[in-house]
Amino acid sequence: MVLGLLLARAGVEVTVLEKHADFLRDFRGDTIHPSTLEVLDEIGLAEAFHRLPHFKARRMEVQTDEERIVVADLSRLPGRYPYIAFVPQWDFLNLLASEARAHPTFRLLMNAEVTGLLREDGRITGVRYRDAAGAEHEITAVLTVGADGRHSAVRRAAGLVPKEFGAPMDVVWFRLSRAPGDPEHPFLRMSAGHLMVALKRETHWQIGFAVPKNGVDELRAQGIAALRAHVARLLPFLADRVGELRGFDQTGYLRVTVNRVRRWHLPGLLLIGDAAHAMSPVFGVGINLAVQDAVATANIVGPALLRGAAPEALLAKVEHRRMVPTVITQTVQRAVQDFMIRPTLGARPPALVLGRLPFLGRFVPRFLGFGVLPEHVRLPAAPRASGRTEK
Repeated sequence: MVLGLLLARAGVEVTVLEKHADFLRDFRGDTIHPSTLEVLDEIGLAEAFHRLPHFKARRMEVQTDEERIVVADLSRLPGRYPYIAFVPQWDFLNLLASEARAHPTFRLLMNAEVTGLLREDGRITGVRYRDAAGAEHEITAVLTVGADGRHSAVRRAAGLVPKEFGAPMDVVWFRLSRAPGDPEHPFLRMSAGHLMVALKRETHWQIGFAVPKNGVDELRAQGIAALRAHVARLLPFLADRVGELRGFDQTGYLRVTVNRVRRWHLPGLLLIGDAAHAMSPVFGVGINLAVQDAVATANIVGPALLRGAAPEALLAKVEHRRMVPTVITQTVQRAVQDFMIRPTLGARPPALVLGRLPFLGRFVPRFLGFGVLPEHVRLPAAPRASGRTEK
């Protein structure tokens, strides 16, 4: 959606396909980091974004059985947005879609499920998709961008197979209501054998309970009462609300995957975001890394698209530019998984070094806020017409 907006804003003819009828997917990543807030500022959307219901997190904390540690103080970051904004992803996407629709070259197709790729003379020339009624359609394009997540249908149709790096956990997500006197900051709760993240939303807590890899069936076999007991012990301020969790049908399940494709592009095709590199939920940077991919793509390929071309050399340039931050981010995430998460889930006392060492104390906030090699919008906007005629 970000890429579609940036390209349409510049005057490129763009069609965005969304598989579902709306954006209302619960338990999606909702963390908008300073790097993305700066992008919104650069295209004039920061004010509208901040009118959405949101919560600003200026600190990230870890709590063990013995102590509470501030691992990242974001308030000291440079720039106008020294915080992470928690916004429901459907609100964010609706904002982007509304702004994109103001441009005559933008089209959004809902209930459009990609079923295959079109090819001609060794080049990807568009997609086949199925609408809500089950009818098949084709749409041709100079460039097809697969931004359809870790289970990408576009990537699968292109025959691009990611390299898997593994993860020690999966995550069960659920929500419980907020109340006066609750903690002010989101935090990670670690105890030997258990790990739980508590993310503060405007009206509720979004809780992520980590289980050993492929351990969700065992958790379900223990029954919902066992999950309630874990919450009450690890997060005692929520003990009076665990009854709100009546069954596992109120939970979401994230099978954690860390992978990336070796090659992000083919003639006429580019993968970005989780389709190119699935991220661990560690640090919650996946959305923001994907937005950075989109900005880089618009900057590098946008001028050629305005001329009706998408040279593969430019697609390779996008991959080359974004591979470095992808590899570094995944390497850091895997280190946290191996040295903190895996031992903790293995019933060993958690070893905390983040925030204790001066170097890490400076590195973690900047890594959380801006990532590696942050992108800025360089593709200029086309002059806006005084009015728009709907097609």
